Amino acid sequence: MKFNILYDISMTISPEMQVYKGRDDKKPVIEVRSDHNTGTSYVTLLSCDLHLGTHVDAPLHMIRDGETMDYFGLDKVFSPALLLDLTAVEGGITAADLADKEIEAGQVVLLKTKNSFEERINDFIYLEESGARYLVEKGIKGVGIDTPGIERDQEGHPTHKALLGQGIFIVEGLVLGDVPAGKYTLLLAPLKIAGVEASLARAFLLEAEED
Repeated sequence: MKFNILYDISMTISPEMQVYKGRDDKKPVIEVRSDHNTGTSYVTLLSCDLHLGTHVDAPLHMIRDGETMDYFGLDKVFSPALLLDLTAVEGGITAADLADKEIEAGQVVLLKTKNSFEERINDFIYLEESGARYLVEKGIKGVGIDTPGIERDQEGHPTHKALLGQGIFIVEGLVLGDVPAGKYTLLLAPLKIAGVEASLARAFLLEAEED
């Protein structure tokens, strides 16, 4: 089967980018340490939270003694993906919102919300606990969303814990506005950083060529 890379669904890192709840401490700092006037080469320093932009959460993020990003092996780089259009949902995505979707075990489920078209800083759409538990029951491999966080203000972080507790990885900060709902192959490549709970990632959706 042949594929075309159709969509880059990664956020661009810049000081002006959308960050979790607009917090200044979440914004990246991009500093030129040397340029062609001050040194012999151009060198830039990036300082940022690992939960910036398009990134992957590993179990350690919310699970005590959980696995780090070292668990993200080659088996997770290429995955069948199902993109769901949930732009009609207000607030939290519940089990009822997902019940009529043709979700299959082993897929990475991608949630396209109003955030793809509106910059919602504090009231972004999120995956409610019942929706997370429904996805766990379906046997999915991972879940992604186009908001700065998959969980907004739920006490105790039950959405993260339901998913990460079962080894289901979470991708936050996807760019899905131009992508139609449907089935794809997800190419997901986090930075290879040892011993951490999250990592910045580059993500692409690929669609099979028709014979």
